[in-house]
Amino acid sequence: MFTRSVRLAGGTAAALLALSACSSSDSSSSSSSDTSASASPALSGTVTVFAAASLQESFTTLGKDFEKAHPGTKVTFSFGGSDTLAASITGGAPADVFASASPKTMAIVTDAKDTSGTPATFARNQLEIATLPGNPDKIASLKDLTKSGLKVVLCDKTVPCGAAAQKALDASGIKLTPVSYEQDVKSALTKVELKEADAAVVYKTDVNAAGDKVEGVDFPESAEAINDYPITLLKDAPNAAAAKAFIALVQSAEGQKVLTAAGFLKP
Repeated sequence: MFTRSVRLAGGTAAALLALSACSSSDSSSSSSSDTSASASPALSGTVTVFAAASLQESFTTLGKDFEKAHPGTKVTFSFGGSDTLAASITGGAPADVFASASPKTMAIVTDAKDTSGTPATFARNQLEIATLPGNPDKIASLKDLTKSGLKVVLCDKTVPCGAAAQKALDASGIKLTPVSYEQDVKSALTKVELKEADAAVVYKTDVNAAGDKVEGVDFPESAEAINDYPITLLKDAPNAAAAKAFIALVQSAEGQKVLTAAGFLKP
């Protein structure tokens, strides 16, 4: 009887030791999990994005998607001509992300050593002629823009859309004198929307965004002047963690879907 009691007591002690070890292991695992979770804090704060004017619609959509996925964040945008935005950044304007409409304007920022890491191409864009609804002037080619009395608007040559238009004109040997040069692609398109111009050479994405306010005309020379769009984290980004997450969204399958729907070509 005494021997059986000792065996029972020994068995109970062994069971208790096993439970204690298991509990200790669970506690250690839980502690490790908690530590891992705390190592990836939730994103918060404002992300300031400087982006080419042609990205306005698609980036606004992505900004809302980002805020929804990361409660507590806010994405603010400054849209405009890429050269103007680049000058603002090198001049000290606080921003987290820069998305340019051409490698040439991105180089302004990289040459000033104001980027963190290497810019990556996330989209491409092609030119199109925007005409008045119904195309009353029967514009069917780039050469048609030289018709007498036709009021045509181009982006300034320092702006990516203007540089691309000039490249297409040079490739076709066409000389064109516009009624005005605009500082960004949206301003050029607006001239047609307001009927202050008969046509403008802009991006396909801008024609798409304008809906029935304009009509788009493709021209083969545009294939000679497709712009790559690079994006980068800026060196002194006030909110680098959230900025990296926004850039990741732009490059993700979800981001590419939004950009493709807007008319951008894949990188």
